[in-house]
Amino acid sequence: MPDSKKPPFILVDGSSYLFRAFHGLPPLTNSKGQDTGAIYGVVNMLKSLIKQYNPTHMAVIFDAKGKTFRDDIYKEYKANRPPMPEELRSQIEPLHTIIKAMGLPVIVESGVEADDVIGTLAKHATEKGIDTLISTGDKDMAQLVNKHVTLINTMTNQLMDVEGVNTKFGIPPELVIDFLALKGDKVDNIPGVPGVGDKSAQALLNGIGGIDEIYKNLDKIADLSFRGSKSMAAKMEEYEEQARLSYTLATISIDLELDYDVETLMPCQADNEQLRDLFAEYEFKRWHAEVSALLAGGDTSSATESTSAESSDSTQTSESATSGDIDKSKYETVLDEETFNTWLGKLQKAQLIAFDTETTSLNYMDAELVGVSFCIEEGEAAYVPVAHDYPDAPTQLSREFVLDALKPILESSNIIKVGQHIKYDKNVLANYDITLNGIGFDTMLESYVLNSTAQRHDMDSLALAYLGHKTIHFEDIAGKGAKQLTFNQIALEEAGPYAAEDADITLRLHNTIWAKLKEIPELKNLLIDVEVPLACVLSRMEQEGVLIDSQRLSQQSQDLAARIAELEKEVHEEAGEPFNLGSTKQLQHILFEKMSLPIIKKTPKGAPSTSEDVLQELALEYPLPKKIMEYRGLTKLKNTYTDKLPKMINHRTGRVHTSYHQAITATGRLSSTDPNLQNIPIRNEEGRRVRQAFVPRKGNKFVAADYSQIELRIMAHLSGDKGLLDAFAHGKDIHKATASEVFGVPLDEVTTEQRRSAKAINFGLIYGMSAFGLAKQLNIPRNEAQKYMDLYFERYPGVLEYMDSTRESAKEKGYVETVFGRRLYLPDIKASNGARRKGAERAAINAPMQGTAADIIKMAMIKVDDWISKNAADDVTMMMQVHDELVFEIKEDKVDSYVKTINTLMESAATLNVPLVVEAGVGENWDEAH
Repeated sequence: MPDSKKPPFILVDGSSYLFRAFHGLPPLTNSKGQDTGAIYGVVNMLKSLIKQYNPTHMAVIFDAKGKTFRDDIYKEYKANRPPMPEELRSQIEPLHTIIKAMGLPVIVESGVEADDVIGTLAKHATEKGIDTLISTGDKDMAQLVNKHVTLINTMTNQLMDVEGVNTKFGIPPELVIDFLALKGDKVDNIPGVPGVGDKSAQALLNGIGGIDEIYKNLDKIADLSFRGSKSMAAKMEEYEEQARLSYTLATISIDLELDYDVETLMPCQADNEQLRDLFAEYEFKRWHAEVSALLAGGDTSSATESTSAESSDSTQTSESATSGDIDKSKYETVLDEETFNTWLGKLQKAQLIAFDTETTSLNYMDAELVGVSFCIEEGEAAYVPVAHDYPDAPTQLSREFVLDALKPILESSNIIKVGQHIKYDKNVLANYDITLNGIGFDTMLESYVLNSTAQRHDMDSLALAYLGHKTIHFEDIAGKGAKQLTFNQIALEEAGPYAAEDADITLRLHNTIWAKLKEIPELKNLLIDVEVPLACVLSRMEQEGVLIDSQRLSQQSQDLAARIAELEKEVHEEAGEPFNLGSTKQLQHILFEKMSLPIIKKTPKGAPSTSEDVLQELALEYPLPKKIMEYRGLTKLKNTYTDKLPKMINHRTGRVHTSYHQAITATGRLSSTDPNLQNIPIRNEEGRRVRQAFVPRKGNKFVAADYSQIELRIMAHLSGDKGLLDAFAHGKDIHKATASEVFGVPLDEVTTEQRRSAKAINFGLIYGMSAFGLAKQLNIPRNEAQKYMDLYFERYPGVLEYMDSTRESAKEKGYVETVFGRRLYLPDIKASNGARRKGAERAAINAPMQGTAADIIKMAMIKVDDWISKNAADDVTMMMQVHDELVFEIKEDKVDSYVKTINTLMESAATLNVPLVVEAGVGENWDEAH
């Protein structure tokens, strides 16, 4: 903002806020199923703005219902925009009510847009020499910027003044209308001039001037140096009427007749009683508590004070605090031995240390240590740089000296450490022969266990959600894209506060989230007994890596390339013409226009969909979609695995090192990247050939131990259905047993087809499949599929009872639980949108089974890892975890005895009302073992 002692006059583009909050935040509903996410997002942004600027004059402006004068000028104006979703429309009136109760003026003028009201008020303020801050995400508002008017994007906190407009658009603010008129606007359906884009519009405006000047000097266009300049004059002449119409549509009115002015638009005293009731109704718990406390104390504060933002709540998945900046005055960058030794003494006496590493790479195998940071008390943190090597970098303590001094502390099990994704730091230190012990907590895992769906679990997101603090982002100090610096290239003036903040925020997050976890013993136990120990197990697996036969993969790549080329030729012959199989548009033309195949589903824009599930359905009856699916599958396999895996072999170890992720999936299942082990196909020959390239060291065998039908066993345990419990207790083939019950035939007379149908029913039901879905899978009429399901529930009534009670419990609590107490929150379980609500209901059925299966294999990994470290470290290595399977490398002469032990350990990882069964295979590669 221009230098001024007075706070600016703030104009908030409420409609822009509303859409951005609705589309930019996760869906949020209260216990009555009312959508509340947009309300929450807008109010939270308003609070942040008020807190930052403490305005004396302010207004929030919304678009009115109905048409505006622009619709009268051009009937197609904004015609491309889809109708407002009901989930958003239902939140507008409550939002207006809350903002008014906050004491803020709300303006809605019929016949015009919010932009026009804002433009007029900004002009009035400028005429009076008052600085104005317009809070919006709308680029069109740039035309209003001048020395007294600045824009702020509240979601990014970025300001845009006159210079900022020049930087963003390549033109000054006074030419923004001309810019929009020339290039048009697809969002608002402003036509513009066909063929004019950003660069040509900039060239025209900077070279000649605004639209009026351009039409006076059409002969000068050919002399401008932009692509297409020679033919542009004719195009401009042809579309002059359209260009001038576009100019009118893009122009924000600044001369409306309004019944109010700048001086009258002031925040007034908040109606805290009304706010209390509104926050209770929409279940903004922290805000409700704060306003209630104010009322209890007899405080009648202003809107600014009474609506201070609330901090995160474990059941309100998108609530976040805005408590302001933290004090960084006690951060220090350690460059000399004396200061380092002082910190060393503190660390040696500490009971808990927040610890973090700064490195050159996110790849833990290649990362070089640049520095370490730590924090013992909130607000007091240190960064010790050891390898910043930019020009004129100050002398730093050597990496060897610092690590030698820290090694006893880092390897001590008595000094407890907390980190944010501390598995990465453990892996980096392992490269320097340091075993990080005493890992007690991990803030990423704490947040994930508390609520896996609440928000992302990275430090920046957690700091904002739990502490209301916007951290220094890495991009802020390193830049973006190809020119982004690595940490060793960053000046210590910027690197020091960034690194120290990491440690400080980690400790603050731990203190905040741990307090919440301690109130829920089951979640606390999951963190301490499962997730944190598992991080150490996964670290060992990641460091170990796996051997890849690159020659085998190279041969497979060649074979795939030949088959892909052959398929492409077959597809072109079938289609009757060559076309680009990677082009959705061309594929739509071939399938639905030329070949007239049935349109099963459409994209949001109304075009026929060519998605995987659509092609899958079409492939049941038509050969071309089947070939296209095969082409896509083989191309993906080649690009993702056979070509890429050999390039992932680490130059130091000669092995491939995946990264396991504990805080990604909602249900607790592990995922992996670089490479993604979970997605290697197993049901086709080509996928199995990829697995054949995963091989053990010489003198070893691969052993793959897999839980058999674990989710069905968990369903039996959770439902307590006597039929299912009996089938598993007696070791029956569960699919044959189900077929026998559903089709009413003796067990030994069940046909292969009946077993296949029963298997589809068994697995379909635990994934919430409908009769329609089952009919499609079995290729039978819907009424027949419904009959099968009805028979199933007659034979297994406990399953139906479990499903019904689970749905009801989920609606009441907002979450479901695994056998071990892991909570799986379902924000949409009461959504007014039927599709979202049904999706949440299906998840409510399946999540406890998936989540329990995830818990069990995690507990098995910890148990097996402990046995290996104590009894078989030289003979057995746990290599990989994929779905319900663990893969081991075992010395050939020890395979038989150790497989029995592993099976026993895995089967005893948890006690259910049915036995857990593990099936193990042995082979020369992963495919053989599986």
